[in-house]
Amino acid sequence: MTQKLLLMAAGGTGGHMFPAQALAEAMLRRGWRVKLSTDARGARYTGGFPHMTEITEVSSATFARGGLLAKAMVAPRIAAGVAAMALEMRRERPDVVIGFGGYPSIPALGAATLLGLPRMIHEQNGVLGKVNQKFATRVAQVACGVWPTELPEGAQGVHVGNPVRGAVLERQGAPYIPPGDYPMSLLVIGGSQGARILSDVVPGAIAALPEAIRRHLRVSHQARDEDQARVAQFYADAGIDAEVQPFFTDVPARISEAQLVISRSGASSIADISVIGRPSILIPLATAAGDHQTANTRGLVEAGGAIRIPESALDTASLAEQIAAVLTNAQGATQMANAALSTGIPDATDRLVALVEHLSEEAAQ
Repeated sequence: MTQKLLLMAAGGTGGHMFPAQALAEAMLRRGWRVKLSTDARGARYTGGFPHMTEITEVSSATFARGGLLAKAMVAPRIAAGVAAMALEMRRERPDVVIGFGGYPSIPALGAATLLGLPRMIHEQNGVLGKVNQKFATRVAQVACGVWPTELPEGAQGVHVGNPVRGAVLERQGAPYIPPGDYPMSLLVIGGSQGARILSDVVPGAIAALPEAIRRHLRVSHQARDEDQARVAQFYADAGIDAEVQPFFTDVPARISEAQLVISRSGASSIADISVIGRPSILIPLATAAGDHQTANTRGLVEAGGAIRIPESALDTASLAEQIAAVLTNAQGATQMANAALSTGIPDATDRLVALVEHLSEEAAQ
């Protein structure tokens, strides 16, 4: 029996690459060959991919960066990438092509469209990215990481969730210890683009909490390199027990230990919080394309698992009020944790695998 081939195409951000990695691991275990098409930026994220993944770099570009000359070369570079990928697909016909978003996915999806190959996309956020928006009506299925996802008319969407790392799955539904008159953990996490406002506002909000809450708190705060020293000094001056780092390698463990998480609302953060099941205060990145971070929060907020504060309404007083509301209500915090857990999709990878295999079987009939 001929080994089936899955061609994945993903752009150069972790948000696109991590779900692709999870799918690669699962499909290789099921006996498929897996190839990944990405660009030089995306190649930086391939260290965690299984060594059996065949990785190729393609020619692509984005209109979002560079001067006039660079923008003028975008279309020719993309066309060259599509042509090269079409030749490769003629030599070695993939059973399924799946795009995860980002400009580097254009060559594979474009070539698959031209050749009429079985194809689908996975969208991590509640609003389609620009590339996925273009291909949504040209693929058999849009696998959605967040629900509801805003889809163009004619696109076929199905909610699969966002695949999470094994370290998150190990803590799926870990028992929640409600806040009380004993040591409590508060985790602050934000993406590299939007962490500054968290460093500007969160420490002051924690310092403004009543002493009865503050003296029990242990804070883990993820801050950018340039903000780390000042944030750590603020906590020290305020007498708050805090660990401030640019990056925590054990975020799943810290989420599971937390009584409350304060976070941006990137798709992967939402998935981690919901699969583990913890109360959260979510502050969507205002400059996110299509305001997709606000869309990402809908499921958690509507279920009662999270409090959303728009950047425009974020200040020390309002944040301190919301933190106190969670940490002084053990029953309410437990209800939030359970509500968050109810929105989690720990089997997102399995759902995505099922869609890929179904698409392959349909094409073979």
